[in-house]
Amino acid sequence: ENVHPVKAFGYAARDTSGILSPFKLSRRATGERDVAFRVLYCGVCHSDLHMVKNDWGLSQYPIVPGHEIVGVVTEVGSKVEKFKIGEKIGVGCLVGSCRSCDQCGGDLENYCSKQIQTYSMPYYDGTITYGGYSDIMVVDEHYGIRWPENFPPDAGAPLLCAGITTYSPLKYYGLDKPGQRIGIVGLGGLGHVAVKFAKAFGATVTVISTSPNKKKEAVETLGADEFLLSRDPEQLQAAAGTLDGILNTVSAPHALVPLIGLLKPHGKMVMVGAPEKPLELLAFPLLVGRRLIGGSAIGGIKETQEMIDFAAEHGILPDVEIIPMPYINTAMERLAKSDVKYRFVIDVHNSIRTE
Repeated sequence: ENVHPVKAFGYAARDTSGILSPFKLSRRATGERDVAFRVLYCGVCHSDLHMVKNDWGLSQYPIVPGHEIVGVVTEVGSKVEKFKIGEKIGVGCLVGSCRSCDQCGGDLENYCSKQIQTYSMPYYDGTITYGGYSDIMVVDEHYGIRWPENFPPDAGAPLLCAGITTYSPLKYYGLDKPGQRIGIVGLGGLGHVAVKFAKAFGATVTVISTSPNKKKEAVETLGADEFLLSRDPEQLQAAAGTLDGILNTVSAPHALVPLIGLLKPHGKMVMVGAPEKPLELLAFPLLVGRRLIGGSAIGGIKETQEMIDFAAEHGILPDVEIIPMPYINTAMERLAKSDVKYRFVIDVHNSIRTE
């Protein structure tokens, strides 16, 4: 609470129960390259749920989660050029990196070995970062995203993680070319955004899901061209060898081999979901078609800005449910059961109470 000079307030988890409750914290004074801002909205990412429960063994308590943040600038440092007071700012998963390695030099701060994530990691000064489930934040201007005018800050907030997590691999692996046939595995927070980006790139999109009741939503609401029930061997066999690429957003254990069979020769499946347990992979289905399995994690700051600008231009917004801050524990319980279409967003500014 007293480590830094600026008093702040948020919601934090104190232990592996993952229960979030009111928490007094502090923010650093605004440095010469810093931007201070009032948090308006913050998306609730599935990784927030993993982190508050320490599912990955990385958590440092107390944790103030949140890395899909949109706010309004309240103060800028003397050397800040990127933002002005009163402008909107976005902050995603990163608030620091070494700025000198090959990855940083290539605008790939997300692959810097010294990256600093938005919460539950040591900052340059040794203090632990706190995220967007809080009333105010301070960030180095380099890691802020300029928010387009008239682009909704509430529905748009999840793009700062879910958006870049799906946009970046589609671009990097060459799955953004018009006319390609792209499969999206899973229709959750990541998957539904992936469908929207793939369609905007001009792809023919197939949603692949274990839930037959998601077919109507995928095709009629989100605009997918086709739907495959991954539990139906006949459907998978009929679609074998038809896809140029697959974006796999599923974070639960699942079978990879049937999905690999959907790829054309030279096809690519990119993993963006992060199952807690190892997945079984046989080499033969890769060998016979020179197929590739790759991975991708968020994106650099430059590409995140590119993604936000693309989304604003094409009207791409996640489907969200806006919630007040005190509802967060119920939201986490619902998220664990996939009971949300498709992303919770906390109305931080209008619902967080400091007393």
